[in-house]
Amino acid sequence: MKDRASHSLTGMLYRIGADLVLLAHFLFAAFAVFGGVLAFYNPAWSWVHVPVVLWSGVVNLMSWTCPLTPLEKSLRSRAGQLEYSGGFVQHYVGQLVYPRGMPRQLELVAGISVLACNALVYAGVILWATR
Repeated sequence: MKDRASHSLTGMLYRIGADLVLLAHFLFAAFAVFGGVLAFYNPAWSWVHVPVVLWSGVVNLMSWTCPLTPLEKSLRSRAGQLEYSGGFVQHYVGQLVYPRGMPRQLELVAGISVLACNALVYAGVILWATR
């Protein structure tokens, strides 16, 4: 009985770990998309935000796997849950936009959009700061 309780506790801890990684991944992606706005309040945010934007853009454009994705999948597997196929954006965002599966073109659109939108935001920050 103690072994079973220990096993379920371990599974629960892995599931919580996977959910925390998922939350961190979501917050990272949201910061990549919306974090440039913080530079209007304090330009020092740019030192953190610009590398995040570059990483997010390159990962999507090159079809790389973010290190948080295999970590989440591993934790889910250890918790006894099924691993999902594909990456974070494909699994969580793509299902909302394309329920039958996310085409590669959407990854490219996501990568270009993150870079282009943030370039516009930073152009605004520069114009606002120099006026």
